[in-house]
Amino acid sequence: MRRVSSGLVLILFMVLSASAQESCETAAYLESEIKNNFLSSGQVEWLEKFVAEKKGDKSLSRGGDKTIITIPVVFHVLYHTSAQNIPDAQIHSQITVLNESFRRLAADTVNTPERFRELAADCFIEFKLATSDTRRRYTSGIVRKYTPISIWDADDKMKFSSEMGADAWDSKQYLNIWVCPLRRTLGYASFPGGDPLKDGIVLNSTTVGVTGKSSFGEGKVAVHEAGHWLGLRHIWGDDYCGDDGVDDTPKQAGFTNGCPTGVRLSCGSGAAGDMYMNYMDLTNDACINLFTFGQSERMRALFEPGGPREGIHTSIGLQPPLIHEIPIAEEPPRWLRPNLFPNPATTEITIDLAYDPRWIGNVMYLTNVQGVRVMMLNITSTIFTIDISQLKPGIYLLTSHRKDGERWQEKIIKM
Repeated sequence: MRRVSSGLVLILFMVLSASAQESCETAAYLESEIKNNFLSSGQVEWLEKFVAEKKGDKSLSRGGDKTIITIPVVFHVLYHTSAQNIPDAQIHSQITVLNESFRRLAADTVNTPERFRELAADCFIEFKLATSDTRRRYTSGIVRKYTPISIWDADDKMKFSSEMGADAWDSKQYLNIWVCPLRRTLGYASFPGGDPLKDGIVLNSTTVGVTGKSSFGEGKVAVHEAGHWLGLRHIWGDDYCGDDGVDDTPKQAGFTNGCPTGVRLSCGSGAAGDMYMNYMDLTNDACINLFTFGQSERMRALFEPGGPREGIHTSIGLQPPLIHEIPIAEEPPRWLRPNLFPNPATTEITIDLAYDPRWIGNVMYLTNVQGVRVMMLNITSTIFTIDISQLKPGIYLLTSHRKDGERWQEKIIKM
């Protein structure tokens, strides 16, 4: 009977873990990066050893160095519809939540249970929107870009302009945060020491800042992912009763759903129970409110000489800009689908595919209603004209396919 019960517990944990990835994909992302050789297990082991060595540094421990580490941040807002182009105020509220959480200044810190209050730390880490870009030009720290992609997967494509996303700014000097509509997940973050071109945090557009629209509408998803970016694992160590590498976070069976109260016991966590109100659990935003001194020590170690975040200390991101040119705002296309005009037409039709430049290089076919192909054209630009003056009056179909499976078909009426 005991064997059956243990098996059921393990199966339940595996099911819950799969569900947890809908909230945070970082653990799965880290595993994928190692599996695909983008991040070696040796790099992860090196980081663990580096942090372990720094743990003996009194300046990092409780009551030690209280120098504030300030991280320049750039938000890459990728949008396909106007609703996805979140306002500046939402991003500013996100910065506020990050600072209140890492400095233990949030009003909800009073909700930290008495049994854990002495472990709750001011990490002395702050976040500010960048004032200078990589060329010392003025920036607001918010970069907006229209993209033909309406929803993204947690596969890093949003981090590259070649994939219709946005390229990272120098990740040794900035925290890059990509904001875009994500499929299945609220966000994920890269692990310190990985590919610098992919280093940063990805947030679902719906979770940025204080919106109050869901269980994750108070900006705490970004706090959680920033913890990952600074080397913290989930509090359950991404395994049943796993180890997160932090001494003062009690072991617990797995992640926590919802917004629990009271003492929850698992994995011999002691009388105090699980620390489900820790930012590195997956509890609802309203019910997470602390980092521990051990977590603070681990994060701050990354900024020490030789650490993967050391470059933040000499970043130009918060220096006064040398060039004050105001970048020209990028205008989205006037329509977000193929547009043909005039239609009906007599001599020529203009086709506008500016909403998605990925159509360039593909072939377009014009067929009559009998299915006979009367014209084949190479798409060489996003806006071009077709001469239909020699066609007989009637109805025609204009069709094109892309290698990624995207297809469109439009009806043309020749007068």
